[in-house]
Amino acid sequence: MRAVLLLFDSLNLRALSCYGNGLPTPNFDRLAQRTTVFDRHFVGSMPCMPARRDLMTGRYNFMHRSWGPLEPFDVTLTGLMAENGVHSHLVTDHYHYFRAGGTTYHTAYTTWDFIRGQEADPWDTRVDAPLDRILQEFHPDQVETKRGGFRFQGNLNRERIRRTPDFPCVKTFDAGLAFLDQNRSADDWFLQIETFDPHEPFHAPPEFREMFPTNYAGPILDWPRYRRAGRETADEAAELRANYAALVALCDAQLGRILDDFDRHALWDDTALIVTTDHGFLLGEHDWWGKNRMPFYNEISHIPLMIHVPGRAGQPRSGALSQNIDVMATLLELFEIDRPDTVRGRSLIPALSGGCGREIALYGVFGGAINATDGYYSYFRYPTDMEAHALFEYTLMPQHSTTPFTCDELCGAELHPGFGFTRGAPVLKILATSDAKRPPMQGGGFEETETVLYDLTADPGQRHPVQDARTEARFLRAVAAEMSSHEAPAELFGRFGLTGAAA
Repeated sequence: MRAVLLLFDSLNLRALSCYGNGLPTPNFDRLAQRTTVFDRHFVGSMPCMPARRDLMTGRYNFMHRSWGPLEPFDVTLTGLMAENGVHSHLVTDHYHYFRAGGTTYHTAYTTWDFIRGQEADPWDTRVDAPLDRILQEFHPDQVETKRGGFRFQGNLNRERIRRTPDFPCVKTFDAGLAFLDQNRSADDWFLQIETFDPHEPFHAPPEFREMFPTNYAGPILDWPRYRRAGRETADEAAELRANYAALVALCDAQLGRILDDFDRHALWDDTALIVTTDHGFLLGEHDWWGKNRMPFYNEISHIPLMIHVPGRAGQPRSGALSQNIDVMATLLELFEIDRPDTVRGRSLIPALSGGCGREIALYGVFGGAINATDGYYSYFRYPTDMEAHALFEYTLMPQHSTTPFTCDELCGAELHPGFGFTRGAPVLKILATSDAKRPPMQGGGFEETETVLYDLTADPGQRHPVQDARTEARFLRAVAAEMSSHEAPAELFGRFGLTGAAA
């Protein structure tokens, strides 16, 4: 078996024409003709690296800890592949794999390539930055004047990214195609081609940006802050959305290169292909920009997934409820590797030919709501008081996204006996302080923290919460049962008022 996973970052399902939406994405349309398109696929843990731990371990990250590395006790997809003679290769421009909170992920692959230059990747080394030019060239919302800021480094990096071949996304797909070319006669390999795009900043080559004209006439504006909409003008909002559309178009073009290679070399006959993302992004919908801070509306949580399995004629679309922890179990089945008992994801192979999916999907970010969907309703459950119950991180790898835990955080750590999935290893139990450097970070803390239920059939835009005691009670039982299955810490049940709800 051979398999390719294409993983985009922040790819909105609603941006893809194959999901019935407005942007022209002809290569995603081509892909849809060759795959089973999943119509009810959702995130698990948010954001970037928590989502990737879900993909690598087949279980939720967000109930036990925030953003951080793979743990020493984690049973990983690529680790199981290695034990079964499968070569795994990662090619990525997602620089968080190489910062404090992601440093054990890339080493879980047999081999890897890293393409430099995305967002705040510490790549451009100029000590004397051209601040006067940067202040003139970029909108004030995306300018920082001191090194260490994401926007400061990002604005330096992009001065080296001008022509289409310079873009990290393009180089990433170059490297993925090189792996395919080098290993055409080989068997038993897994290739993960992963690009940071269309994550912000929405910086696309000129020929793609020109496809989406606006009336905006100010300095460069393609890096929204995570905050409530309304501070920007209508032209500024249109410019941000157009830049996102341009970056989606770039991603679509790179996908087309992979599809051309599959066509040219008949890879459809012997190579599985899975295409998905980690999460979506709000572009002004629900009066918000970004992710993490606000409720996890479907623009964030409902994500695309398309699967092709050679030799297996799947149905064109699947309504089975699924989420990203199921991708690991699917790949294990493709390679005929037994699923260990640590994995809570379920293979989606049966769903390709009409099989049922899961009954419920939970999703969220550490410290935020417990969100759930059955595909027909979505339920956001917040604590009645966000600060009333202590939160703890359970980890042996106390790293935030860009820095280690501070000594102040670690001084009160206790040794906890661990959980079933830690396989006998105790873990540190660390009080999660409100000022820790973990998501939602950017722009402030959680907002709009009211528990709500939406009927997705009657109200797909999630505009009007409904009061339905029977449905809410059904969700409470299902949420508690799923939390128990994932060995959620006891304090979480109290935090969400779920004590005894599973009985």
